[in-house]
Amino acid sequence: MATGICYLIGAGPGDPRLLTIRAQQILSCADVVVYDYLCNPRLLRWTRPDAEKVLAGKRSRNPELTQEATNAILIDRTRRGLVVARLKGGDPCVFGRGGEEAEQLAKAGLRFEIVPGITSAIAVPAYAGIPVTHRDHCSEFIVATGHIDPHKHAVNLDYPLLARFQGTRIILMGVGKLREITANLIAAGSAPDTPAAVVQWGTLRRQRSVRGTLADLATAAERERIGPPGVIVVGGVASMGDELRWFDRGPLFGQRVVVTRPTTEAEPLALALEDLGADIIEVPLIRIAPPADPAALEASARRAGEFDWIAFASANAARAFFGALFRVGTDIRGLAGTRFAVVGEETASVLRSLHLLPDLVPSKFTGDALAAVFRDMDMGGKRVLLPRGNLGREALEQSLRKQGAVVEVVEAYRTEAETGDPFGGRARLAEEGADWVTFASPSAAEQWFAQRIACPGSWKAASIGPATSARLRALGREPGAEADPHTADGLVAAILAASQI
Repeated sequence: MATGICYLIGAGPGDPRLLTIRAQQILSCADVVVYDYLCNPRLLRWTRPDAEKVLAGKRSRNPELTQEATNAILIDRTRRGLVVARLKGGDPCVFGRGGEEAEQLAKAGLRFEIVPGITSAIAVPAYAGIPVTHRDHCSEFIVATGHIDPHKHAVNLDYPLLARFQGTRIILMGVGKLREITANLIAAGSAPDTPAAVVQWGTLRRQRSVRGTLADLATAAERERIGPPGVIVVGGVASMGDELRWFDRGPLFGQRVVVTRPTTEAEPLALALEDLGADIIEVPLIRIAPPADPAALEASARRAGEFDWIAFASANAARAFFGALFRVGTDIRGLAGTRFAVVGEETASVLRSLHLLPDLVPSKFTGDALAAVFRDMDMGGKRVLLPRGNLGREALEQSLRKQGAVVEVVEAYRTEAETGDPFGGRARLAEEGADWVTFASPSAAEQWFAQRIACPGSWKAASIGPATSARLRALGREPGAEADPHTADGLVAAILAASQI
């Protein structure tokens, strides 16, 4: 038997935080990831950078790959001895054709494992405040699919069975035929005043829902322009009103926010905004790359103990420097006489993660504030190492030299333009627009305008600090909010405050 293995993984209903721990573990080591359209592309952040990523499609009637072609890819890559992660929306065996794919792998004599996921049949109603069972309404539920074969023209549902069933009826993949489904349920014997609801984009911050009865739900959904993907719920539980609403009550719900930070740094900001209800679109504009001369950085790391001060003007500089320090095998005990200065709390947290405490953190988290603190100190003859990016400002270096310090500057990393669209954010942004665009560095602001990112409608810029705000103004955009303190949390607070004005 081949040594490869294919994991048929349930990606959950949409919210990336509903992915199981087992699924995340597999994604982190998979050689190949084959994913469907309804899988949140942000799940790909947990994959290896060098992993092959294949979009299998399955968007309505226009699949990127046929099922046969998908099966062939799974078999081919597994047969090569690779670890294959097959990501399927919801649970792979609940209308996900996971059983069919498992059959094909078994026939080919290949190893596979089914990793269950949270099905939208239960999760989406719950996110809309609709429990699928409730002692006052029902103690059973049934799940059906409203999906139609592209070669057929009608939904193949057992309407007499669904009409007789007294519990909750959940219909997946049927929103496009909602009027047909509700009319046929009534024709089969369901009472027209039976409570019903439809939830679009469930568990995502763009979730919308409409409630009514079988008689009027289709009209209400059309009025609100509710479309696929969605879940239809029929039964008494759909009458439960605002008392169970929880997901759409965040103060930023309904606000679409663009996160432009590099992929490796975006998640904390994205999650903090999502916790307040914001709908996140990730459009990384820059990426952090190794320095042009890694040997120079490693040479400085070997001599780290020779400096009186090592000053970091960014978290990326700290991460890059200590990465080089450990690569070359420098004994951290040799830095006992070296003091560390950092520009702010985010940079300080990098040191703390290594059980190092910064000696100097300015009250304002800017390079100018760091220079100002040094100006109150006697720096004459002090040896200072400044690891920084290729676009780092020279103000701190110049200020220290004026004080008589012996300053050595080394490139720790490079900031480069990111023109790819790893999460499909650019395409979605061009179609839907946004309310806020966040900028965590002057270089991100420059890339937004240099790349002419498409964002229809009016939008407001949120800046992480004065340097970024100054760059935005120079580019013709007045910030609608500026973080204070100049951190990701400060950026979230600034957007929240500006949105409540």
